[in-house]
Amino acid sequence: MPVFNYKGRSNRGGELIQGTLEGADSGVIADQLLNTGIIPTEIKLSRNTRTTQAQEMTLWQRLSQKQTVDPLELMLFSRQMYTLLKAGVPIMRALAGLQESSRSPAFTAMLQDLRESLDSGRELSTAMRHHPKIFSPFYLSMVQVGEMTGMLDQTFLRLYEHLEFEKDMRERIKSAVRYPMFVVVAMAVALVIVNLFVIPAFAKVFAGFHTELPLMTRILMGFSDFMVNSWPFLLALLIGAVVAFRAWINTVEGRYKWDRLKLHLPIAGEIIMKGTLSRFSRSLALSFKSGIPIVQALNTVGMVVDNEYMRSKIEQMRDGVERGESILRTANATGVFNATVLQMIAVGEETGDMDGLMFEVAGMYEREVEYEIKNLSANIEPIMIVALGVLVLILALGIFLPMWDLGKAALHN
Repeated sequence: MPVFNYKGRSNRGGELIQGTLEGADSGVIADQLLNTGIIPTEIKLSRNTRTTQAQEMTLWQRLSQKQTVDPLELMLFSRQMYTLLKAGVPIMRALAGLQESSRSPAFTAMLQDLRESLDSGRELSTAMRHHPKIFSPFYLSMVQVGEMTGMLDQTFLRLYEHLEFEKDMRERIKSAVRYPMFVVVAMAVALVIVNLFVIPAFAKVFAGFHTELPLMTRILMGFSDFMVNSWPFLLALLIGAVVAFRAWINTVEGRYKWDRLKLHLPIAGEIIMKGTLSRFSRSLALSFKSGIPIVQALNTVGMVVDNEYMRSKIEQMRDGVERGESILRTANATGVFNATVLQMIAVGEETGDMDGLMFEVAGMYEREVEYEIKNLSANIEPIMIVALGVLVLILALGIFLPMWDLGKAALHN
């Protein structure tokens, strides 16, 4: 039997408790801790049992963990599970039907493993914990609450709506960032073409003038000569910079700093910030509505937010709530919520309608994201016009000014 190291908080005093327990998986350990009045914050497999667990994994588990699953499949799975369970179809028959109709090998393997786990007496949430690449901690917590409350069908409906919102928000943020990135790349490609092909062609013409060229022309020609002679070095430097950047953002410190920098980018940063806060608010509201304890809700929602900087702020809120502080005070201390949102949180705490108010906060941020995306072109166009104007001015002064001087000299002669 695998051994797990756990950390948790007591429901009564909130003191930190840690130790080890034996169980089939982390879901069983979490159930044991919750039944004894401990809210788990961290459950890790002991190093001594990792090899044994890897050897005991079924073929279906190994297949499903090696392959990726399209998020759209998980969204459709949630919707189909809601429909089948609401119609009174037993969960084993529902999973069998979905397995037969699935066209994804990874998803089919996952459904087969779920059926085998349920057939051996495990709960659905416990079986899903074997597939962390498919089911997020937030998804697992929601399913576990649905099992405890007997509202598993409604839970799958809420998860479907949540995943649909997540997909829509990710697409909006990508579309918001795609346009400025396209503009920057297009201008960079244009500069490379001009310096490697256009300016050298004019340089041959200017060489026949046998006269001193204007300063701007000499600068352009010097920079063009440098690019023509050093382009292998510059290309290697660019590839090295990209590789180094990707390696840097894969580190804990690098990912944190990059995620914080993204939120402060001109124009796009505001959209990313509001989109992230909208996802956080909706996820937290869904957790409250499903009856998940606030500390556990903040812990799982922090894992949903795809931004290390925002995750640290959510963990700051969780730590404050664990110390006995109010949600309003901890949210204010993060410095990421505006006055309107803080006022709504205060009203939600006073009235006990935190889920409803957080849904309102999510809707407000979502509307602001839609407005920002619609106005994105209008905000970027002036920057594009100025940048293109400067580029054309430099090229005109550097390339056409010598021709104008030559024409004037010819007229005087």
